[in-house]
Amino acid sequence: MKKTPKWYAIVKGKCPQCRRGDIFTGSSYGFNIQRTNTNCAHCKQRFEIEPGYFYAAMYVSYAMNMVEMISMGFATYYLSGGRLDFDSLGWYVGVIFLGSLLLSPLNYRYSRVILLHWLSPKIKYKAEYDQE
Repeated sequence: MKKTPKWYAIVKGKCPQCRRGDIFTGSSYGFNIQRTNTNCAHCKQRFEIEPGYFYAAMYVSYAMNMVEMISMGFATYYLSGGRLDFDSLGWYVGVIFLGSLLLSPLNYRYSRVILLHWLSPKIKYKAEYDQE
């Protein structure tokens, strides 16, 4: 069987060790509230490696949110024809606030995925799980 690509595991929210089990229950948007699983259903990898491990995901989420807010500010500036005065301040605040609110479920999910896949030296991909 061929190896599961890392980009696929990141986009789909799969376990960093086996790239098969789901990190989350539920979807990002919907009536099923997304929760982080305790262990991978496929390889039994524990996701919260140590107590308070996911507090570090707040910093990743903060960085993601800053990039999104700055991007939305620039997009509003260019789409408004370069208007930047006191009268247009409400548009900037509204667009940035609404955009941040709409993207918060994705920030929650992908900050944890990035933390597990890229920033966790204790978890390594094991190709033998792709043989099953």
